[in-house]
Amino acid sequence: MPQTLLALLDERLRSATLLAFGADVELPAPLVLPTRDPKHGDYSCAAALSLAKALKQPPMAIAERLAAMAGLEDLCEPPVVTPPGFVNFRLRREWLAGRVAEGDLVVAPTPTPEIAVVDYSSPNLAKEMHVGHLRSTIIGDSLANVLAALGHQVHRVNHVGDWGAQFGMLLAHLEEIRSGENLGIRDVEAFYREANERDKNDEQFHELARRRVVELQAGDVAARAAWAELVDLTKRSNQVVYDALGVGGLEDVGESFYQPMLDEVVADLEHQGLCVEDQGAKVAFVDGFTNRDGDPLPLIIQNRHGGYGYAVTDLAALRYRAVELGARQVLYVVDAGQSQHLQMVFSVARKAGWIAPGVTVRHVAFGLVLGEDGKRLRTRSGDNVKLADLLGEAVDRARQFVVNRAEERSEAPPDDLDEVARVIGVGAVKYADLSQNRQSNYVFSFDRMLSLKGNTAPYLQYAYARIRSILREAAKGQPPVDLAVALDDDAELALAKTLVATADAVARVFDEDEPNHLCAHLYEVAQVFSRFYEACPVLRSDEPTRSSRLALCDATAGVLRDGLALLGIDVLERL
Repeated sequence: MPQTLLALLDERLRSATLLAFGADVELPAPLVLPTRDPKHGDYSCAAALSLAKALKQPPMAIAERLAAMAGLEDLCEPPVVTPPGFVNFRLRREWLAGRVAEGDLVVAPTPTPEIAVVDYSSPNLAKEMHVGHLRSTIIGDSLANVLAALGHQVHRVNHVGDWGAQFGMLLAHLEEIRSGENLGIRDVEAFYREANERDKNDEQFHELARRRVVELQAGDVAARAAWAELVDLTKRSNQVVYDALGVGGLEDVGESFYQPMLDEVVADLEHQGLCVEDQGAKVAFVDGFTNRDGDPLPLIIQNRHGGYGYAVTDLAALRYRAVELGARQVLYVVDAGQSQHLQMVFSVARKAGWIAPGVTVRHVAFGLVLGEDGKRLRTRSGDNVKLADLLGEAVDRARQFVVNRAEERSEAPPDDLDEVARVIGVGAVKYADLSQNRQSNYVFSFDRMLSLKGNTAPYLQYAYARIRSILREAAKGQPPVDLAVALDDDAELALAKTLVATADAVARVFDEDEPNHLCAHLYEVAQVFSRFYEACPVLRSDEPTRSSRLALCDATAGVLRDGLALLGIDVLERL
């Protein structure tokens, strides 16, 4: 099973260090990093600097001994030691050529697969998905893709808001106004706003809505049937958006799924002394969380009226995932505004013993999508931008982009214009988001994301289509006589090094929950390929150089295609 290059170098050097200096030395992590300046080589180890004090030896002496015992002759040229104690490595051309020829450059599967849960998207029922769901959906989908590609068993969970007092209001309101017509999701959302307004100002309606909630939670047949109709309507509306985004495999597990578990969760917390009564409510206090006045901040488990809030639902969900599903990794791809709430939930779950040692539970936070005015992206009327509308506009703009480009080149638009527009438009939206640091806000700009210049999806999709065109043209000639890869030119060598580093970029996405690392690497691949293609004739070269360079082209196309697929972005054979 192939390793990433960094993992392979780390493993070899770690063994060499322990052999040279004993098993009781404490080694830094990471042990090997890419060099900042290529003139010093490709990778560097600075372990000698951290070992000098413990071993009571000069760093240069330690580095020299480490270099002598590195055991990397098959991968690297002889290591070079530089002050104050770095061991620098330059990859061998022969090893790089063989690694490129092997293929499987994008992912190095884990030898220890685990069960993982990725909680993302999470729209509310009876409402349309809006731009606020964009980041959670595509970041979560990309991370789930990476986990699955690495070999983990992934549960893609859509924690849908399908329960609570809002449904009592909506059911009560719909009883009075509907006349048997087929409702659309935008009708229901408008009715929800009306119901919310009535609930605030009409005490009689408020009491009726409260009774409907009680009936719904008690299993009243009519109430459950009306609720199920709303759930189905919203899910069908959401599926249109997921289909447009190319997001699949999401399992709808709404808040209603956990309702039968809540009594047991509360009883367990009470039994362990983690849930106490405070001002008539049942709460859990978490060490380190205080309000503005410095008083302990409670996590409300059950309000003074006996109702359960979303905190206990989140606790039930985490307990189910960690205990029942046996997940070893649980990711919550939720906006940064929920950070405190989630950290409190995680802390209570750990105290309750539901999260076993070695189980990772983490909040994958993200920032806001801003308009070009620097404020939260909204419509001119101040409403949330509907996600279906945003994607529709992206596709429309991409269609015009393709038509304009064809006119500039005096060509006819492609026969499959609609499909091309979909791939480019949706890919542009997703890549513009994923290429950002997820914890930062970013400005949404159609013009920027649909550009063929810079770090954009269309640039990478064009690079892929260009390579596929080269390979199609090559196939018209004689079959290659030699499929071996040779790296005689420096541009060939640079491309091979970049391709071989792809699995490390994917591993970094996994380690840091940051898809932008893969985006940056794919952009570098495309740029390095462009320099290679300018410096090294491919189709006009004689054999065996021609076949070697075609193999590099094919490997590059595979990296771009498979890397973009991990981001949830399609490619086009022609563009």
